[in-house]
Amino acid sequence: MLTLKDILITQDMIDKRHLDIRTITMGISLLDCAHEDVNVCAQRIYEKIVRRAENLVKVGEEIEWEFGIPIVNKRIAVTPMAIIGNSCNTDSYVPLALAMDRAADTCGVNFIGGFSALVQKGATKGDLILMDSIPEALAATKRVCASVNVGSTKAGINMDAVAKMGRVIKETAERTKDNDGLGCAKLVVFANAVEDNPFMAGAFHGVGEPETVLNVGVSGPGVVYHALQSVKGRPFDEVAETIKKTAFRITRMGQIVGVEASKRLGVPFGIVDLSLAPTPAVGDSVARILEEMGLEVCGTHGTTAALALLNDAVKKGGVMASNHVGGLSGAFIPVSEDEGMIAAAEAGVLTLSKLEAMTCVCSVGLDMIAVPGDTDAATISAIIADEAAIGMVNSKTTAVRIIPAPGKTVGDRVEMGGLLGTAPVMPVHPESAADFIARGGRIPAPLQSLKN
Repeated sequence: MLTLKDILITQDMIDKRHLDIRTITMGISLLDCAHEDVNVCAQRIYEKIVRRAENLVKVGEEIEWEFGIPIVNKRIAVTPMAIIGNSCNTDSYVPLALAMDRAADTCGVNFIGGFSALVQKGATKGDLILMDSIPEALAATKRVCASVNVGSTKAGINMDAVAKMGRVIKETAERTKDNDGLGCAKLVVFANAVEDNPFMAGAFHGVGEPETVLNVGVSGPGVVYHALQSVKGRPFDEVAETIKKTAFRITRMGQIVGVEASKRLGVPFGIVDLSLAPTPAVGDSVARILEEMGLEVCGTHGTTAALALLNDAVKKGGVMASNHVGGLSGAFIPVSEDEGMIAAAEAGVLTLSKLEAMTCVCSVGLDMIAVPGDTDAATISAIIADEAAIGMVNSKTTAVRIIPAPGKTVGDRVEMGGLLGTAPVMPVHPESAADFIARGGRIPAPLQSLKN
């Protein structure tokens, strides 16, 4: 039962500590939209999305006003478009992306995810068409987000797909070069992608999900940072306990909002993703949480251990607050979206290699990282392969969202605005991995995949 003290604490977190619901995301199955004529398929996609999600923004705004809880984003995720497009007699899925974008605009959401393919063990004709369509699709749309799953613990890593995605990312950057390669900020390459992730750019509506579902993504790095100030110099046991209690409050708020939105929209409630998602705003940074634990600058020695503690404590606190925790759930480390990480990267303390180590213990992976525009496709593919290997061996979701910024070099900045923030261009190793990537084939699944 909520007490007056609980209400006052929550209100303080909202007013002063950047606590918010980062997103309510409606997942919509488009399996019944398939048609051999791509234009008919596109029209079916548009009509179904609008029919299902037409009240999403309205309901979200009503709950914001009535509960006094900011809901920053209202979003949509759909069935991986490669599955739907496989029925179409076409060599491009750009018309399907345009239909998604038009539906998102009609519904008033800021992003729609699901221009996606799942190719961890191999690619169908539809998967290949979708991957080839990504650069043009992301250049021609404003709200569409794309993702490709190239590996899993069960299947291993599809290195042909990894090589292809390096080229796709380069082409996407080139097609959106007038916006510093902004299209790449809407493209994620996964290993062990989950079906109920409400966060962009990697959200899609998995085939194991209901016809329609509502998932919620919460946030609150600023709340955790503030809470840790009360345990300065105390042992890590107390640090972990403080984070757990704070994560419980944050997740409970997400549960309340998700259940209420689900009831009003008449769709099942899915999960709360309790990830700590930072923003470029001062005081809303995961990096500053790690520094509050005693690190001079995020990225120095000890950072991975601090992040492991944070990620674990967030999960333990969150699962007590909701019966349905899912998505990615933990701590995100998107460089451009975290003012503390931007500062650490610009100081040269937070490097690409250190970020890779941190991804072993955080929620996702190398996220919103800008690299020099002349970085070749093979190097990008090798970075993807490294992250996929971490995910595959550790049975966790990993991802790469990387921006080879056209015309930019180390020391420059990529300005994307809004929640996407500002990315300092970070150096990559100049030594080539081209021969490694050129081998192709599939890296076999690890021994721990044999769990049956």
